[in-house]
Amino acid sequence: MSDPLLPVLAEIARQFEASVERLAAFLRIPSIGTDPAHDADTRRAAEWLARELQTIGLDASVRPTGGHPMVVAKGGAPAGPRVLYYGHYDVQPPDPLELWQTPPFEPTVVAGPHGPRIVARGAVDDKGQLLTWVEAMRAWMRVHGTLPVPITVLVEGEEESSSVHLEPFIAAHREELAADIAVVSDTNMLAPDRPALTSMLRGIVYLELTLEGPSRDLHSGMYGGAVPNPLNRLAQLLASLHDARGRVAIPGFYDQVRPLAEADRAAWRALPFDERAFLAEIGLEGSVGEEGFSLLERIWARPCLDINGIWGGYSGAGAKTVIPARAHAKLSCRLVPDQVATQVRDLLIRSLHERCPADCRIAIRDLGCGDPIRVPTDSPFVAAARRALARVFGCEPAMIGCGGSIPVVASLRRLLGLDTLLVGFGLDDDRVHSPNEKFELVCYRRGIESHAALLAEFARLGGQP
Repeated sequence: MSDPLLPVLAEIARQFEASVERLAAFLRIPSIGTDPAHDADTRRAAEWLARELQTIGLDASVRPTGGHPMVVAKGGAPAGPRVLYYGHYDVQPPDPLELWQTPPFEPTVVAGPHGPRIVARGAVDDKGQLLTWVEAMRAWMRVHGTLPVPITVLVEGEEESSSVHLEPFIAAHREELAADIAVVSDTNMLAPDRPALTSMLRGIVYLELTLEGPSRDLHSGMYGGAVPNPLNRLAQLLASLHDARGRVAIPGFYDQVRPLAEADRAAWRALPFDERAFLAEIGLEGSVGEEGFSLLERIWARPCLDINGIWGGYSGAGAKTVIPARAHAKLSCRLVPDQVATQVRDLLIRSLHERCPADCRIAIRDLGCGDPIRVPTDSPFVAAARRALARVFGCEPAMIGCGGSIPVVASLRRLLGLDTLLVGFGLDDDRVHSPNEKFELVCYRRGIESHAALLAEFARLGGQP
């Protein structure tokens, strides 16, 4: 019996140049979902994607929400396991613009150590990775006229701004989005020739705090040393959030943290991970953090708290000697199983209020949270993904963790009862959220091939050849 995947892989090879052109067209749309000035661009990205899905042959539409719209599509065979594909078409702001070697929304293919790469905001997070499964579906449809299993597509435009309208949309469309497994490509692999499946994701808590002191900005000569300076006080408050061992100094923060299994530690030690090279790529020689854990353990399996921004007073050119009336900071916590995001958020808010200096006032704004996740690794869908990746790459995929957060994974489990396959094709040096974000074209192509092979394996689970 002939292998239905072989002609699909041949079609992917024939059409790869066109696949790169479609990725470039998608990347040219500045869908900065967090910036109201780009609301029209963000909707344009949703409409572009819906048209592409329609062109493939899926029943696709742009659905309104209270914010940026969802793209929903359906198609495929009438029988077999139904697969829900999730992605996001919004991107991070490109700032600081002066650090980009090429304009962030003028995608440019340049040479790299792994061959050509495409450089643009959203190249790997998540437009390029999203299109790996879109292009795999396109090749299947061109060769066979349909997909081998029933599929549903859900793509949002608010992932970079806490997915405010995602859960209400899922809850309101439970029947339409029902599936047997979800697939997300928004994670990494170990190297262009070393595939990986992600089994652990950290959760997130994100807060913005404002510390208020005097009623107006003051002349530091007339008032300095005699009145509270909110910037000084804020620096002291933030410094108190960690102890000398690198641990988060908030009572109860670690109470629900699951101990790291020795089997996981041993498996991660055996990975071909070069810590020195990992740090050198970002200009560092050594790592810091919680004592007693390796770099990978800290990133993948330990919680942390970071200051993501701090501002106040005068920061322009030259001198302006003021004591500011207010100082601001953004804080995020990354969480691990079995921490609950809302509980950690409440602990952090309570601790910040308790640490507020007596001569200042504090205001805290919740910018969103998401629970950590551990994906079961013994399901038939994980076995199918292992086979698919092994066929494309010629080696078994590693099981890894991810220090980032993909809140939809927890939402899909809670609202739809779905586990998620996290099949990613990014690399550590892709500069996600940074200037000069890129996606290696070899990773893009292998991602497309892997999703085509995964469709074939899903069909086998449904009893098809």
